[in-house]
Amino acid sequence: MKKTVNVSSLMVVSLLVLWAIVPLAVANANQGLRYSCSAQVYEAFENTRLEAFTKETGIPIDLFVASSQSCVYRVMQDMTDIGSTVRALYRRHKDHGLIETPFCKDPLAIITNKAAVVNALTSEQLRQIFSGGITNWKEVGGPDLSITLVVPGNDTGAHKNFRQMVMKHKDIQYDYLTYKSTRVLEAVEALPLGAISFISRGAQITHPKIKVLSIDGNKPGDKDYPYYQIFYLASKGEPTGSVKIFVDFIKSKTGRSLLLERGMLPID
Repeated sequence: MKKTVNVSSLMVVSLLVLWAIVPLAVANANQGLRYSCSAQVYEAFENTRLEAFTKETGIPIDLFVASSQSCVYRVMQDMTDIGSTVRALYRRHKDHGLIETPFCKDPLAIITNKAAVVNALTSEQLRQIFSGGITNWKEVGGPDLSITLVVPGNDTGAHKNFRQMVMKHKDIQYDYLTYKSTRVLEAVEALPLGAISFISRGAQITHPKIKVLSIDGNKPGDKDYPYYQIFYLASKGEPTGSVKIFVDFIKSKTGRSLLLERGMLPID
């Protein structure tokens, strides 16, 4: 009799434990994954990939779009589960336990309105334009038309990468400064034909009114094109659980195909 009572008690306790665990697991699944996404990364391909990710895994995404710097900060402060950035992590980020996972190379494209006459520049001409040394398109083979400089905000990955790769750390001049990097796309479409800017090639592809210039005779995607950004995922510690599922999906066949469709090069 005593043995029967003990077994029954054990069964009751087990059922109570299971009853407590199952709702918690369901609640965690319903909460989804908190993702802070670089504006460039989002415009480049995430608006399509996130839908595919949730459809395949059943994990909903709580999305926040901002600059790369803001996204990394949110990971550091446990405000998000994972972030994307177009800048490598600094030492201070890694000291806080952040891990970076590179997942693609994307050309940093130089863009103008589709109707602009000039189709190509040299690296030196580009530096001169964004340093204020060249101010009229006629100086680079175009019409007698003032150059209008549209530049992503100082805290964006696009600005920092352009300053490093093109300007060799010299200051960038501008006529219009946008808060989000991807706002330059709207500005170049709306402003007069003299506007020029730079942005992720993957983000530009969805804007048919914008033209991408060749640099030193090479187009974005060519082997010798000089300006490439690396896209990273940033997590606190090695990815586990739903964060790992998210990272694995971006490197899966489906994720890679979306990158390739936008002219980006997957990194294994």
